[in-house]
Amino acid sequence: MACTTILVGKKASYDGSTIIARNDDSPSGVFCAKKLVVIDQAKQPRKYKSKIAHLEIELPNNPLKYTCMPSVDTSEGIWGAAGINSENVGMTATETITSNPRVMGADPLVVYKPRSKGNNKEIAGGIGEEDLVVITLPYIHSAKEGVIRLGSLLEKYGTYESNGIAFNDKDEIWWLESIGGHNWIARRVKDEEYVMMPNQFGLDRFDFNDAYGEQKENMCSKGLKDLVKDNFLDLSIEGEFNPRLAFGSHEDSDHVYNTPRAWYMGRYFNPHTFKWDGENSDYNPLSDNIPWSLTPEHKITIEDVKYILSSYYQGTKYNPYSKVNDPEKGIYRPIGISRTSFLAVLQIRPYMPKEISALEWVAYGSNAFNALVPLYSNMNEVPVYFTNTTNMVNTNNFYWSSRLLGALVDPHFNLTSIFIERYTGLVSNYGHEIINKYDKEYKNNKDAASLIKKANEEVEKMIIKETNKTLDKVLYTVSCNMKNGYNRSDN
Repeated sequence: MACTTILVGKKASYDGSTIIARNDDSPSGVFCAKKLVVIDQAKQPRKYKSKIAHLEIELPNNPLKYTCMPSVDTSEGIWGAAGINSENVGMTATETITSNPRVMGADPLVVYKPRSKGNNKEIAGGIGEEDLVVITLPYIHSAKEGVIRLGSLLEKYGTYESNGIAFNDKDEIWWLESIGGHNWIARRVKDEEYVMMPNQFGLDRFDFNDAYGEQKENMCSKGLKDLVKDNFLDLSIEGEFNPRLAFGSHEDSDHVYNTPRAWYMGRYFNPHTFKWDGENSDYNPLSDNIPWSLTPEHKITIEDVKYILSSYYQGTKYNPYSKVNDPEKGIYRPIGISRTSFLAVLQIRPYMPKEISALEWVAYGSNAFNALVPLYSNMNEVPVYFTNTTNMVNTNNFYWSSRLLGALVDPHFNLTSIFIERYTGLVSNYGHEIINKYDKEYKNNKDAASLIKKANEEVEKMIIKETNKTLDKVLYTVSCNMKNGYNRSDN
């Protein structure tokens, strides 16, 4: 999946929460329908078999309840994508990342090999995005435990693709990137920093001494240091190991698809720290050395996260919706792309009681034209509007209503974007209002299950009303501007 991720440390966020968020984007020409579900302990399998790699994995007997965002079409597996478990640990999987031939030659990917004339036995592949949430999230009690469990699975079974995975709890955020077929590397996000991740290998610094010692902020596979040494992967000249140089890609396509997204994110959160535009800029859309993480110039809100993950280079000459006829308009891959399946913003609030501290903010479809709503994640059932997505178009669910809004607004952007601006702002207002209301109510009503159900249903009722109102306004406006219209009335 081609995605964009942002991670926000607790001292960088507006309220002391850890926040991990990702656009789950489908491949080019594909629009993958998604739904939000909650998996009870009794429904979690004890033996898992992947559909792509045909790999069987024995799972522990003590799973936790968790939410996830599976594909509606399960012909290629579950693809759980993102969720929070009952211990308030979040996971988003995955950010597809890039590598280079030296890494892939040193530690080849573990690819499924079907039975054939020259191969009488089927050979299972490794684990991949299809599997990661289901085999990891139900068994971890902290973000760091997520790294440990997934790292051990990667070393044992290998992987057939390169991925980046985020974990958060109320105190920490950890980011893991796979390297080749069996190796991996992970860093703890500093509390005061945020992380920018387009679809390329991200980590630009690493401490092997810590990783092989106390593991306070760095972890890796047991054989990673030897892999680097034996295969001459360290490209640093001055002795400071740079994982991005060693394990990442260095291709022209990165300058169209990846680095511009990191540039725009940094430009938004640190507009005065560096020079981002014009001659003698510190960084530009083609820069390969944009930092993986930075300390923002102000604390980051949920609305900031939504804005940046919805962005399409507003305020620059690269904006595809600009009225200016610039030859560079639309040349870079936007963050808020047309083929986003969903956005999940996983917020763990340390100041709230455990039962209601985790919020899962959800949006479907292209973020440039959708709205983000909060749900208490520790729920026993998901409101129907978020979970009844069908493979066929049906406006009785949030996914298809959001997809239709995007498809209608895009070709009539200048006529209809005002409706989206009002819609997203109003929904954000109501979302915070509802959460504040039930946060306060919990002090007097300790029945978490009933309160969460009531709160999430109120969010559902609100978003149905506001989405339908907006869809109605947009449809009317674009209908009045159809090319086969005529001003003379029949009456």
